[in-house]
Amino acid sequence: MVKDTGVLIKGTSLNNSHILFAISGGIAATESIKIARELRRFQAKVTILMSKEAEKIITPLAVSWASDSDIITDWDPKMKQLENYDAILVAPATRNTISKHIHGIMDSPMMMALSSARGSKTPLLFVPSMHKDLFDDPVTSDLISKLIEEGSEVLLEKEYEGKIKQPDPVKIVAKLCNTINSKLPNRKKIAITLGANRAEIDSIRSIINTSSGKTGWFLSEYLYRHGHDITCIVGHTTANPSFDLTDNKYCQSPTKMLESCMSLASSEDPPQAWIHVAAVLDYYPNPEVGKKSSGADEWNIKLITGPKHIPKLSRLVNGTIRIGFKLESNVSNEKLIENASKLLNNYNLNAVIGNIKEHIQDDNLPRGVIVLPDGITKILKNNLDMCSNIESIISN
Repeated sequence: MVKDTGVLIKGTSLNNSHILFAISGGIAATESIKIARELRRFQAKVTILMSKEAEKIITPLAVSWASDSDIITDWDPKMKQLENYDAILVAPATRNTISKHIHGIMDSPMMMALSSARGSKTPLLFVPSMHKDLFDDPVTSDLISKLIEEGSEVLLEKEYEGKIKQPDPVKIVAKLCNTINSKLPNRKKIAITLGANRAEIDSIRSIINTSSGKTGWFLSEYLYRHGHDITCIVGHTTANPSFDLTDNKYCQSPTKMLESCMSLASSEDPPQAWIHVAAVLDYYPNPEVGKKSSGADEWNIKLITGPKHIPKLSRLVNGTIRIGFKLESNVSNEKLIENASKLLNNYNLNAVIGNIKEHIQDDNLPRGVIVLPDGITKILKNNLDMCSNIESIISN
């Protein structure tokens, strides 16, 4: 049972990371409670630093409850703002705070912490939030450009209701995770195919296989939080990501998805790892021109063999890490492992995740199995266990 100040753990990407969460005086400070709790869901140790202006918007008591920590609000002889932090998150980052930081003004514990972090090259993530007319002031653009030039990260949301609002707390914390963990060794550029394929039967009807995209989104977010550079090649999905990954390519048909993969593999900066989660159509029709008229007793549709993405890509991705997924239905675990092993050995993959459709839908059953070279297999307890095993393969 989760206690009053407790949170449900969602991942380990901030485990052992000490985060200084600096809250300045924008109205978006009201979101600080949600951000503090989201930081803790990924096992961060959180220290809160609030400006005097922030205290006028939200009370230190509320933020202390959310972060399960004491709050720095004024000068203190212990100078906690100068401790060794793994990163500093400034959210909201008012223009006043950004300006003071760029010009080296230290008139508060917050400004001293930011100046010290710049000197020690501690990662800094600024999340600006302000009215659109202030954001459009060339001075603001210049200040943000200087933040980026000095090596700080800046997370901006699109304009809405005449304002540059603060992004969702999930997106903010995911960006912070990526900022910190991208400094770890062996981070890679990863391509992930996900979702279902859809192929037209005629101009208004189509055939589609079963895949919500939920597994692919979960895996892509996990790997992004662990510091990798993620590109998703996305088919038809009914599930949505919990935050937007910027570099997504959408293509629903099996041929378009393959073309997108081959183009990415042939680019100047191709992925170093490929994860094939998408449910690719093995068979699809040659579509009829226009709409087939209604009223016939039957419609015989001939299906042709679809492209096999993994072998088609093999010549372009030689030397990269490649992980496949194998989905079966109403088979034994032994048969699942046998079929997953065939996929692994036929295409010289680094691993294959085997799933039984009926088991995925039951939280009381294992998530599946991972099949590795030399006949090694492991039971995967849940999605986090699956992601952890995949990340370990990619990072080693």
